[in-house]
Amino acid sequence: AHDIADALWKKLKKCRVEIRQGNVKEVLTENGSVIGVRTENDVFEAHSVLLACGGASYPGTGSNGDGARLAEKLGHTIIPMRPSLVALTSDDEDCPAMQGLSLRNCGVTVTDNEKKKKPVYTDFGELLFTHFGLSGPTILSASAHMRHMAPGRYTVTLDLKPALTPEQLDQRLLRDLEKNKNRNFSNSLDELLPQKMIPVVVRRSGIPPEEKCNTITREQRAVLLDVLKHFTVEISGFAPLSGAIVTAGGVSVKEVDPKTMQSKLIPGLYFAGEILDVDAYTGGFNLQIAFATGHAAGENL
Repeated sequence: AHDIADALWKKLKKCRVEIRQGNVKEVLTENGSVIGVRTENDVFEAHSVLLACGGASYPGTGSNGDGARLAEKLGHTIIPMRPSLVALTSDDEDCPAMQGLSLRNCGVTVTDNEKKKKPVYTDFGELLFTHFGLSGPTILSASAHMRHMAPGRYTVTLDLKPALTPEQLDQRLLRDLEKNKNRNFSNSLDELLPQKMIPVVVRRSGIPPEEKCNTITREQRAVLLDVLKHFTVEISGFAPLSGAIVTAGGVSVKEVDPKTMQSKLIPGLYFAGEILDVDAYTGGFNLQIAFATGHAAGENL
């Protein structure tokens, strides 16, 4: 946010911090310790260097992974960087058909199709259908748990009516069908579902759109109930890293002193923020990581 950037900028001026801009090409060392940095045009001597270059999620700001590459040249282990808190892509044609539809109260369950054990993630809240798949707060949080992404490995299952038990929802369906008994099935779901979702649910239920509500069988109703409580979307992958809210991976924290943020390998080299292999849920936690590690490094370098 501009307000936050302005506040930090004013503080720098107040403290008379000298700001030099340049693209750092190399962190210079001598006898295993930091002695400065080399940019495209200059060499800056320094007994301490702080790498706080971010991850790779916002290349427009300069966070393009260069910091991790600088650290790797100095011998640091880099945990492969991947997107976290990111939208999910899907080849399911139903997603673009519902593009722009936001569900506020939706149950979300993510299962790993290879392990077939308990779900890797469950949540309740807001979700958004996009032209490429799924997004929204619940999906961003879910992505942090999908650590072995591969096409078809994960399935997202949505409970479209999480406030109702299957028995309660069945009673609701009976009432709606009775209320619209002389209407076509496709015209009976207006009070139950958003308009964009009705054609998709009708198709998934297998009930002909033109079938009259008073002819729908118990078996057909059971299939419709299952679609509403278990609306599945097969996931093909993550949206690009450049669009992720945060980067997972980076400099291994095993090689950094957590009290001072100094490298355990190179005296005088410090790290702070998203360049480190640390990531958390959305909601201010990643900002807290940046501020806390930045403060620790600043106090000690």
